[in-house]
Amino acid sequence: MAYSSLEAALLDLERTGQLVRIREEVDPYLEMAAIHLRVYEAGGPALLFEHVKGSRFRAASNIFGTLDRSRFLFRESLNEVQQLIRLKNDPLKALKHPFRYAGAGWAALKALPLKNPLNKPVLYQQIRISEIPQIQHWPMDGGAFVTLPQVYTEDIDQPGIMKANLGMYRIQLAGNEYVQDKEIGLHYQLHRGIGVHQTKANRKGQPLKVSVFAGGPPSHTVSAVMPLPEGMSEMTFAGLLGSRRFRYTYRDGFCISTDADFVITGEVYPEENKPEGPFGDHLGYYSLRHDFPLMRVKAVYARQHAIWPFTVVGRPPQEDTSFGQLIHEITGDAIPQEIPGLKEVHAVDAAGVHPLLLAVGSERYTPYLPTKQPAELLTIANHVLGTGQLSLAKFLFITADEQNRVSTHHEQAFFEYLLERIHLDRDVHFHTNTTIDTLDYSGTGLNTGSKVVFAAYGEPVRTLCQSVPEMISRLPFVKDARWVLPGVVAFQTTAYSGAVAARETIQEMDAYLRSSIDELSGLPLMIWCDDAAFTAANLRNWLWVSFTRSNPSHDIYGIDAFTENKHWGCRGPLIIDARIKPHHAPAVEVDPDVERKINRLFDKGGSLYGVLN
Repeated sequence: MAYSSLEAALLDLERTGQLVRIREEVDPYLEMAAIHLRVYEAGGPALLFEHVKGSRFRAASNIFGTLDRSRFLFRESLNEVQQLIRLKNDPLKALKHPFRYAGAGWAALKALPLKNPLNKPVLYQQIRISEIPQIQHWPMDGGAFVTLPQVYTEDIDQPGIMKANLGMYRIQLAGNEYVQDKEIGLHYQLHRGIGVHQTKANRKGQPLKVSVFAGGPPSHTVSAVMPLPEGMSEMTFAGLLGSRRFRYTYRDGFCISTDADFVITGEVYPEENKPEGPFGDHLGYYSLRHDFPLMRVKAVYARQHAIWPFTVVGRPPQEDTSFGQLIHEITGDAIPQEIPGLKEVHAVDAAGVHPLLLAVGSERYTPYLPTKQPAELLTIANHVLGTGQLSLAKFLFITADEQNRVSTHHEQAFFEYLLERIHLDRDVHFHTNTTIDTLDYSGTGLNTGSKVVFAAYGEPVRTLCQSVPEMISRLPFVKDARWVLPGVVAFQTTAYSGAVAARETIQEMDAYLRSSIDELSGLPLMIWCDDAAFTAANLRNWLWVSFTRSNPSHDIYGIDAFTENKHWGCRGPLIIDARIKPHHAPAVEVDPDVERKINRLFDKGGSLYGVLN
């Protein structure tokens, strides 16, 4: 549908029973987030908060809470957009070859942004930052944040909308050292388009003009998170997906999305930073206070009946999980097409997306040799770890399968296939002192950590254990050991007390197990954790604990380990120390008092009564 506003989309959802209005006044401090979390977890509807305490504006969440709801919102454009994405270039290419891309050509007409439309709803009124709903999601958050922003910047050397960047980088509205209504915090991570723009502006000693859009047609929000092919503008994509041209104008030198519900304009000056955070993030932990760019607010605009959109970020799955599903639906195999030999790559949501990648590639280098071992897979792995946001990964498990028996999206089956084939003395490859996700505190510093590639290919070399081997249970210092999945065991000792103590424990284990390595042939992977029962309870827990709480170079050990010509390997089980370390950020947790307070909305007579049944 060609929605002209966020409200039009919400009314469409309401007409089809996919939205519920919350009539009661709700506190933006923790309550709104807690309500959203409960409804999202139950697969519930989109929510429209009609009375937000302390604000005259309404708020909406869970708009993209299910893939089916997103498909509904874009039901008339999804197929056309998928076809254009497959062109792998500027969608306006379809206009240059109208007969070759007949259907796509008509869709591409909507991709052209429309400058200075007659109607500019967002310029109806000017407001202050403090009038926006001040939504705080988690108890330790540093203040109120924008969680669905569309952050617009232009290239100072190539100004104009076609070379602009639209990204989703979180914005802190209040708290910390920010001057109320005059300053806000702009947080962005590595490999972001805005960083290129700020670097160029800094070199010229000029401030970077920034416009933060919120709301508007749903396609605008999606466009801000899309990993688009090189040369495709987010604004053209917004027009394609929304079947409505992106409308914009300029006010005081700042770009204004005229269909947005809110627009915040401001400037980022060279070397002007202030502490931002903490913030409960998508890994399931808090990202802590760090200096990030300060944005000096120039003006804030709002529609007459503006609606503030938000989501809640925390341990996956959350609404951003559904975003990921929609992105995969739209782009399909766009990324594999960019990397020769790559068939599939999957950023595992349960592990916080960035820490863990699973991939299936090709192995075509030496078909004339009888021995099968990773060769092309290692080339592909290096390409994957050098590509955009995929380069933020810490763990990459990659294999090849000519018979197409394995898929990265069937995670347990993928691990079983790879663990059956991996040679732990040969197939483990480290990258040390490199970049990882800004939000991942398992490394050695901000943005800094290590990576490891597990590349396995060939015939099975072991039968995976289906229970905890008896000798693991008998280890005197093991408090609990649980079977997780074939070939994987979680075990629990004492809490982490430093690297020296960890190495001493590994040495003790090595002394017990080295002489009986053959009896452990079915156990290639062990997870050292704080709570074996929790880790082994389900696949989701195992993925979260194992890959968000470990730094490969520091936390991987092995029984009968060796280093030969700079290559590390082990002849017994490989061990990942996924215990919580002192430098790790705390996990996000809901406030029990807030949980009790919001029960009133779900009880009889409340706006959400019966919604979760």
